[in-house]
Amino acid sequence: MGTPQGRGDRRLSITGFLVLFIGIIVAIALHELGHLIPAKLFGVKVPKYFIGFGPTLFSKTIRGTEYGVKAIPLGGFVTLSGMYAPGREGRTIYNRKGQLTLAEEARQVSAEQIEPGEEEHAFYRLSAPKKLIVMFGGPFVNLIIALVLATVLLVGIGAPTMLAQVGTVAECVSSTECTDEDLAGPAYSAGLQPGDTIISWGGVETEDWNDVQQTIAGGQASPTEVVIECDGQTQTVTVTPVMQERPMVNENGNAVLENGEPVMHTVPFVGISPSIGLERQPIAEVPGYIGNMLWQTAGIIVRLPQQLWNLTSDFVTGQERDQTGIVGIIGVAQVAGQITGSDIDGYSGLEKSADLLNLLVALNISLFAFNMLPLLPLDGGHIAGAIYEGVRRQWAKLRGKPHPGPADTARLMPLSYGVALAFVVMTVILVVVDIANPVTIY
Repeated sequence: MGTPQGRGDRRLSITGFLVLFIGIIVAIALHELGHLIPAKLFGVKVPKYFIGFGPTLFSKTIRGTEYGVKAIPLGGFVTLSGMYAPGREGRTIYNRKGQLTLAEEARQVSAEQIEPGEEEHAFYRLSAPKKLIVMFGGPFVNLIIALVLATVLLVGIGAPTMLAQVGTVAECVSSTECTDEDLAGPAYSAGLQPGDTIISWGGVETEDWNDVQQTIAGGQASPTEVVIECDGQTQTVTVTPVMQERPMVNENGNAVLENGEPVMHTVPFVGISPSIGLERQPIAEVPGYIGNMLWQTAGIIVRLPQQLWNLTSDFVTGQERDQTGIVGIIGVAQVAGQITGSDIDGYSGLEKSADLLNLLVALNISLFAFNMLPLLPLDGGHIAGAIYEGVRRQWAKLRGKPHPGPADTARLMPLSYGVALAFVVMTVILVVVDIANPVTIY
């Protein structure tokens, strides 16, 4: 029988999983609404709107659309009637085995969804701009969710920032374990302690850790008055830095190299490091935050085949898992559980909430980015088809040619099956590895 503390940690872990699960379900539900609402506004027949896959748990038909929930909550879908246009005369209907081609099969299924007299309600009859709106609606909703959550995170809670507050104090100048022969750390000798807020250094007011760093770097190895706030009381202490040779770093924090060796320079050494805390940001920071996350996600997608190969190879050969590599939905759930179940000193509930929000922002950005890939059956594939159709129509109009009709995207069904199979294989690999060799963030 576990201890009360153990049971508490388990509840916290489940809390993180539930928050993530609910966040994913809401993101999927709103994504599909992003398709359904404009489709209905444009007169498209929408027979089904479901969250999940597999056996139906619940459903209800309202105004011609069956709304429901299925047993496996790993996605969702809406059915748009008449998705594929009828094929042109002279097309290939049967393959060499006498079976319907994948394209023709898709056309026939699409045609069966349209009852006599409902031809005007087929998706393929929409103009190219309307098709773009319907198909972009889903990913766009995920982008909006990410923007809203990022605003709550940055403006309402705050982003991790190096504060003008002491986090750690070095007991000695040595970079290794201190001995009796080592010179005591200047800040340690002056009585600075973790949690002290630095108000000014050498007469220069300090608002953040960058101000503290710059002021120390611009000083000398001479006694310096430092005004601090400790336990609500303002105090003045005297710190005497010592000059030390340290590697030079650039603005990104990376060592400056020359002929493969780090460039050294002499700087004042005090022996303190900052506290990391949440600091509210102006709303103008949100677009940059989202843009940076989109850029990082795009990089992950580009490197996805290589990362998937490395993950599989390491798993098969028994190598240690790369903790910075890709994770699946199970891995993300594990991370959420670790966030809420952590009992690290100083890791407050507010900071845990910020990390969970950041995780949900990343998930919605991923849903947006992956769905924008120009590959069927993803939304981006249909968007690409609508763009192609619109360009072809305009080109025919400029040349005085007849209307070319809707794009026959059904011909890309073999590609759709290939992409779907690739995603299934990737999902299986990630689930297996996430369960057998889970990622850990602490």
